[in-house]
Amino acid sequence: MASLRLHQLRTRHVGPIELSVGAGECVCILGASGSGKTLLLRAIADLDSHLGEAYLDTDACATLPAPGWRRSVALVVAESQWWSEHVRDHFDQGVNAAWLEQLGLPDAAIDWEVSRCSTGERQRLALLRTLMQGPAALLLDEPTGNLDQESTRRVEALLDDYRRQRQAALLWISHDADQADRVAQRSFVLRNGTLEQSLLR
Repeated sequence: MASLRLHQLRTRHVGPIELSVGAGECVCILGASGSGKTLLLRAIADLDSHLGEAYLDTDACATLPAPGWRRSVALVVAESQWWSEHVRDHFDQGVNAAWLEQLGLPDAAIDWEVSRCSTGERQRLALLRTLMQGPAALLLDEPTGNLDQESTRRVEALLDDYRRQRQAALLWISHDADQADRVAQRSFVLRNGTLEQSLLR
């Protein structure tokens, strides 16, 4: 159970950003292409240079080793990276069969070759791979961007379950205002480098 807090976070043309995402809360960020949504998540994940600070509860990103921060504050991107031929090789912690089923994937998916997976299957498997690490906060960069409607709803449901059961803080980038209404407790629009609170419909 941990909150995520950004204090004067600034990267390239984004910021300074002040934002708190409570434990068990989902906050959505919308914005036009090129507005800097992905840049913001990469800065929070400490993948790009930035000013200001990100905190997980009272732990500042700058005080923790980068691998430890990224395990606790995990970035999930639409186009995931795979470093081995077989799906199983990417699951050091094993696999939660219930989550696999919830995502609409068969048990056999863990034994597939990555090359035989569709884009949507890879996206769902990459999300599952991240959740198996048990992060306290999730940075979600359009986690349903390559998915059809049914798979999108499956991912939304699993992330909602994870948020509530683990009291995880979710910062979710989306291009879909309807999705923000479904998944988020609060939403913002990133415009001209700053966050403007958006009223959920």
